[in-house]
Amino acid sequence: MSKMRPNILWVCTDQQRWDTIHSLGNEHIRTPHVDRLVAEGTAFTRCYSQSPICTPSRSNFLTGCYPSTLHVNRNGNEFFPCPERLITRRLRDAGYDCGLAGKLHIAGAHKRVEPRTDDGYRFFRWSHHPYPEAFWPNEHHHYQAWLEEQGVDWQAAYGERGRGICHIGIEARFHQTTWCANEAIAFMSEERDRPWLMSVNPFDPHPPFDPPAEYMDRMDVASMPLPRFQAEEIQSQLAFAEIDHQTREPVSPHDYDARRMLAAYYAQIELIDDQVGRMLEALDQTGQADDTIVIFMSDHGDCVGDHGLLRKGCRFHEGSVRVPLVIRWPGRVQAGLRSDALVELTDVPVALMEATGLPVPEDTHGKSILPILTGEADPGHHRDFVRCEYHDAMPGRDASRANMIVDERYKLCIYHGHGIGELYDLHDDPCEFYNLWDDASHQAVRHDLVKRIFDAVMLATDDGQRRVGAF
Repeated sequence: MSKMRPNILWVCTDQQRWDTIHSLGNEHIRTPHVDRLVAEGTAFTRCYSQSPICTPSRSNFLTGCYPSTLHVNRNGNEFFPCPERLITRRLRDAGYDCGLAGKLHIAGAHKRVEPRTDDGYRFFRWSHHPYPEAFWPNEHHHYQAWLEEQGVDWQAAYGERGRGICHIGIEARFHQTTWCANEAIAFMSEERDRPWLMSVNPFDPHPPFDPPAEYMDRMDVASMPLPRFQAEEIQSQLAFAEIDHQTREPVSPHDYDARRMLAAYYAQIELIDDQVGRMLEALDQTGQADDTIVIFMSDHGDCVGDHGLLRKGCRFHEGSVRVPLVIRWPGRVQAGLRSDALVELTDVPVALMEATGLPVPEDTHGKSILPILTGEADPGHHRDFVRCEYHDAMPGRDASRANMIVDERYKLCIYHGHGIGELYDLHDDPCEFYNLWDDASHQAVRHDLVKRIFDAVMLATDDGQRRVGAF
């Protein structure tokens, strides 16, 4: 295989915040294998998702286009409308062998098997989270079929679902995260004469927070930090009650076992880390490590109690929209670099297009981070701002529309049709406690950011049609 066409191991977790990697500053979590990627590759410390919700985010980073432009704005959509834009299909057409284990989630999967499009995957081992009340048919849900082959009864093995804000789940050897790694290792170990891409998409650490007992038992619950929260936020969050379902009943971390919840979330991530280690070892043992780009990232984050909010919704706090992004490619990507540049998930597929020799479509919104990775560009600056969208994204919830913009210093969030917003000075107030939207001394900043986000949204608008003539 030519080194000009690298393999790609693309690990995307589900709902993992940016601040969950030990070597990047979290002393309460053990992530030695992702730490290895940080040491051997480049970590982007200010990477933002383009949606705080799964399907629009995943559609975004598989195409390099904003969700609203793809017309993929919500979870629960009937089908994915533009398969020709998927980088996996484009790589397949260019000669790559593409595989997937775990979620795809570019179309709705609730209580049904996600309908496939021409996504480019030859090896396809699909699994959403097998909730007992939405038990998908075994013949189409590959993880459940595997459990059946192992003689494991899901209902019995899953444990204490529904008992509190977190609980103990299935044991590690039968966990969906472990199964994803098993399938990835099998795919990467196949004999082939062409490059490959493997998407590894575990459901964790998405709620319910249900780690295996052996991972929860090793957590020091008492040492876990409390969420970023001030008592007055219980009242201030109610101003957003009509915008987002999360905000209707904000909850103080003193009213539930917040430390245990965080410990369970971290325990899930530690299981993910161990499976990353197994996949890296497989690359080493098969002699493919030097020819493989490894990406570790997530689709979006989780509030985990910050500001009195749980899980996800139409809000844009750092815990919800800022995600980990670590990339390793031995001999090509700078080792040990930590870039504080503003980066979007739209930028990831564009970098892969350039690294694999694919042309980048003119209507792609991503901006390649490959020059930073290879040392050809300033790692301190990539974009002047990043943005994020929410357009009626959650099924059965709120039909809210909102946009976020973040520049080097400020974050502005607009909730359309409600006459309310948020403005935070991330330099002076990194925890986002003080909303400056109505602050008289920040009205010029607010006006400038509103103009910039309006321009950015309109300039990215595309009806998806190709012009055939001038008239």
